[in-house]
Amino acid sequence: MVRSDAALLEEDLAAFLASLTTAPARPGPGSSGSVSLYDAVLGRSLYGPVADAVGSKVGQEALAPTAGAPAGRAPLRPSMVFWAYRNYRGFPGGAGEEATAADLAAVRRAAVAVRVLLKAAVALDDIQDGSGIRYGEPALHVTHGIPLALNTGSLLITAALEHAAEPAVVQSLLESVRRGLTGQAVDVSTRTALTRAELVAAPLGERIAFWESMAALKTGTLFWMPLDAAVAALGVVEDERRVLDEAMRDLGLASQLFNDLTDFVPEFGGRNTHEDFGQLSNRVFLELLDSAPADLRASGELVGARLKEFVLGHPDLRETLLRLAAQAVELKRSSMEAVRGVCRSEESARYFDVTIERKGHLIDRLHATLLKGDDA
Repeated sequence: MVRSDAALLEEDLAAFLASLTTAPARPGPGSSGSVSLYDAVLGRSLYGPVADAVGSKVGQEALAPTAGAPAGRAPLRPSMVFWAYRNYRGFPGGAGEEATAADLAAVRRAAVAVRVLLKAAVALDDIQDGSGIRYGEPALHVTHGIPLALNTGSLLITAALEHAAEPAVVQSLLESVRRGLTGQAVDVSTRTALTRAELVAAPLGERIAFWESMAALKTGTLFWMPLDAAVAALGVVEDERRVLDEAMRDLGLASQLFNDLTDFVPEFGGRNTHEDFGQLSNRVFLELLDSAPADLRASGELVGARLKEFVLGHPDLRETLLRLAAQAVELKRSSMEAVRGVCRSEESARYFDVTIERKGHLIDRLHATLLKGDDA
């Protein structure tokens, strides 16, 4: 069922992409059926970037190709939106609330909108973060330039919201966009001298609260958005929505811890390991600031090469990495247990596990890698 739903989503995404990138050719003056200058420019400046943004799949974790299954030879990515649909409306031939054609149509639109909003976020985040590579290939702004990448990301947001159609789903997605942009604003602000000085001066507890608030919005929203959009479409009861909200927040914190920790583990960070010292949003940095030399704390120079030297040479770095990795594992475990508590069937629980663990298993692997290194 996971592959069938994922294949359906890929079909819907292809149709959505075609609707954004296909326009009737308008012959230019005096031409013999050739494409007009306007359409040629539109293809390069809009349709091409949109196709690259939505269609890029290199490097993303996917279900392994399976001969004889739906789209068996294609890499497929399961969707939390469809998990919610199967959980609350049942599987073919199984028990559950009666699913209507309207339910499925709303869920299919929501799944496309969520995926496209995530693609838009990638395009915009890469510009703000100065990331030149995404999923192993050049970022959109590297290929098409910053102005067109900005335009593409903005267009995809409006197109996704329009595609969702159902008012409750659109409202949910608007809230997700607001949350994501709020978290990104706080993250970007940690590159400024003022915010860095405030973080350096703040006590540890306040720094951790700052990080959790930022991560819950910036990364937790990526998990919250598909589920909230789906339950909005399906009218799920409020009590279970609260359980799912909290679980997705914890998954987001676990995921951000993983992202922060990979900056220190070459097996996961690759060539980007030890490179992101231009801001103070990394949880590891925030954990270690109390022991920074007073002159560096007061001068505001604890950034870049000075921050890198301080953190990588810190005597508590390894213990901090292990502790945070263990925390990420526990956050993931508890959130998954909470969601299993609202699963209507064992089949639904397996569906959820497959959807999360295609990336979630990396959190466990990171912890195991750090433990192995500690034993060496």
